Amino acid sequence: MRRRITLTAAAAGFLLLLAGCSGAIDTGTSGGDAAADDGSIPRPAACDEENPYLAVALPNLTNPYYVAMKQGFEDQGAAQGFDVEVQIANDDDAQQLSQVQTMLQKEPCALALNAVKSEPAAAIVKAANDAGVPVFTVNVTVSPEALEAQGASIVQYLGADNAAGGEQMAEQVLADFGDDADLTIGFVTEPDEVPTVERDGGFESVISSNPNAEIVATVDGNVKPDDSLAATTEMLSGNPDINVIFASTGPGTYGALQGLDGHPDVSLYGFCASEEPVEGQYKGCVAQEPESYGAQVVDQVREWVDGATPAEEILLPLKLFVTGETPAPGEVG
Repeated sequence: MRRRITLTAAAAGFLLLLAGCSGAIDTGTSGGDAAADDGSIPRPAACDEENPYLAVALPNLTNPYYVAMKQGFEDQGAAQGFDVEVQIANDDDAQQLSQVQTMLQKEPCALALNAVKSEPAAAIVKAANDAGVPVFTVNVTVSPEALEAQGASIVQYLGADNAAGGEQMAEQVLADFGDDADLTIGFVTEPDEVPTVERDGGFESVISSNPNAEIVATVDGNVKPDDSLAATTEMLSGNPDINVIFASTGPGTYGALQGLDGHPDVSLYGFCASEEPVEGQYKGCVAQEPESYGAQVVDQVREWVDGATPAEEILLPLKLFVTGETPAPGEVG
C-alpha cells in the first residue's frame, strides 16, 4: 500500500532516505499499456532505457516560482540520468493538455505535472493513464472530485503543506497583534485552486481562536501581481476598516503590497513575494522552495524506477520570514 508522508522541517532532509526504504513495487503493465485495474503503477518501456524520457508540464515562466522549479527539474534530471523535456503552458489549460498529449506520443517513462488549474488537470491525468504513463504531481493539487469523474488517478502529490503555511501566518498575526486584538481581515487569494483554499482554511482555523477577529472580504488575485493589486485596491476601498491582509500566493502578496499605498494602518502577511524584503507594513511571509520541489519529484521518479514504492502524498514544511528578513532567490510563495 502506498503511504502518505507529512514532513517537519527537521525531517525534510531525510526525504530520499524514506523514499528509498519503502520497498519494491508491482510494476504493472509496460510498453505504454493503460494502468492496471488492480491499481498497480504502469511501467513504460522507456523506464528501462539508459536515459529515461521524463515529461514535465509547468504553467508559466512569468512567476519566479516556476522558473526555479524548471531549473530543479532540469538540473536534477541530468544528475539522475533522465532525458527531461519541460513544456510551458502560458497559463492555458487547453494548451497544457495539448502539450502533454504531444509528449505522451513520445512514450515517456513518467509525467511530472504542475497543473495550470486543479479541475481541468484531471483530463491531463486521464490522458496519461490511458497511455500507461504514471503521473507525479507537484505544487497544484489535481481536484479529487474531477479525478473521480474522469476515472483517473495519480501516483503521488509532492508540495508544500499548504494548510500549515496558512496556520503559520495566522499564528504570526496573533503573535504580533495579541490573542484578542480587534482584527478586520481581508484575503487576496485564488478561490478556485485547491492549494490556496487549503492555505486560507489553515489561516482561518487558527485566527478563529481570537473572538475579535473577522474575515470581511475575499478577493481573487488570480495568482498575478497586477490582478492582485487591482483586487486589493478595490477591497480596501469597499472595506476601509481592514487592518490585516492575508495573501495566499507570492504574486498575490506582491500585488497586495503595492496596493497598500495610502493605507498605512494595514499589515500584510502572506506567502512570500520573490526576494521582497519583509519590512514596514509587510510583516511576515512563508516560503516554498520550488527548485527543491522539482528536484525531489525527479528523485521520487528515480526511486520508483529503481524499485521503491512512492508515497501517495509528501507535504513539505514552509520557511517563515519576519520583519528584517528577506527570502533568498528560490524561496517564494
